[in-house]
Amino acid sequence: MCARCRRPTSVCYCSALPQIETATRVVILQHPRERDMPIGTARMASLCLPRAELHVGVRWAGERLAGVFSDPARPPILLYPGPGARDILCEPPRGPVTLVVVDGTWSQARTVVRDNPELQALPRYAFAAPEPSQYRIRREPRAEYVSTIEAVMHVLGALEGEPGRFRSLLDPLRAMVDAQLACQARADRKTVRHPRGPRPPRRTLPDGFAARWADLMCVVGEANAWPRRGGAEPAEPEELVHWAAYRVATGETFELIVAPERRLSPSTAFHIELTEGELRGGAARGALIERFARFSRSGDLCCAWGHHGLDLAIASGVPRAERLDLRAHARRITNRKLGSLEGYAAAFGPVPPPLAPGRAGRRLALLVQVLHAWRDRDAAIGP
Repeated sequence: MCARCRRPTSVCYCSALPQIETATRVVILQHPRERDMPIGTARMASLCLPRAELHVGVRWAGERLAGVFSDPARPPILLYPGPGARDILCEPPRGPVTLVVVDGTWSQARTVVRDNPELQALPRYAFAAPEPSQYRIRREPRAEYVSTIEAVMHVLGALEGEPGRFRSLLDPLRAMVDAQLACQARADRKTVRHPRGPRPPRRTLPDGFAARWADLMCVVGEANAWPRRGGAEPAEPEELVHWAAYRVATGETFELIVAPERRLSPSTAFHIELTEGELRGGAARGALIERFARFSRSGDLCCAWGHHGLDLAIASGVPRAERLDLRAHARRITNRKLGSLEGYAAAFGPVPPPLAPGRAGRRLALLVQVLHAWRDRDAAIGP
């Protein structure tokens, strides 16, 4: 093992590492689960940039990063997409800054930002990648996403006004990718593959779904939820604050923001992609029960990604209905553990337009996309 890049010496990329001085202070906050990923690029970026700092953890309260969040010579900014984020390639901040980058899967990065009010308070920047990613050995949820070192390259080029000076950050990335692909090719040649006959086509939709297409209703529930700190119980019990439903056969949509009855968690608005004003101005909980009762029909089959949203709705007084956990069914037909709905739906095409405001509307559209994709697959098989 190479002690510097922590890769096997046969695939070490250290000879391709440049050394680039920056006026920008780069601070990378890496989720612990990403630390031991052999093809991660956060450590690679820190080895290329003498001013870079790499910290591993999830929560950064107290004195752990006090110097980062209170550096008057280089005020911190957060590189993370979301509501209110400015395009850093078009509107870079003036003067030297401390660039805070969260490294991990999108789910891990979202957890780090959600659980750290200090990060949420920073000015937020994002960008659309001007070129395709060269990170060909790890699948991203969307084509325009890039690796950590590629993101740092684009952003430093904008912050320091010299994009070309940072292109050499791609050298170790290319070296690692090429070495990894070469290893995979050698392994494939050694594998003895025994031919076998064609498998009979397997239907995707659950039994009886085609006949009940008119009953299918996709639902998403969002919560006002306080994070758990150190394993302790949250400050307040969670409650439903956004409920959205969509009839797959007819396109009828129901959506209602419900005003929180308990203290609003500081991270709720960010997490569910609504403003605090929208949440506090929502309808009373009784209105949800009354209006959704008019929307509901006998025989409804509620389709959700997991049980959490439906359980929240039932706890709020929404009547129980027949349900199907699409995540559990997708796990059965793929025979593998699944991650996020966004990651699973990415295999079925571009992200569809949202069907309602906030994260609930975006996820509702993805649920509908998944059901239509399953139905189309089954139609191709035939009766």
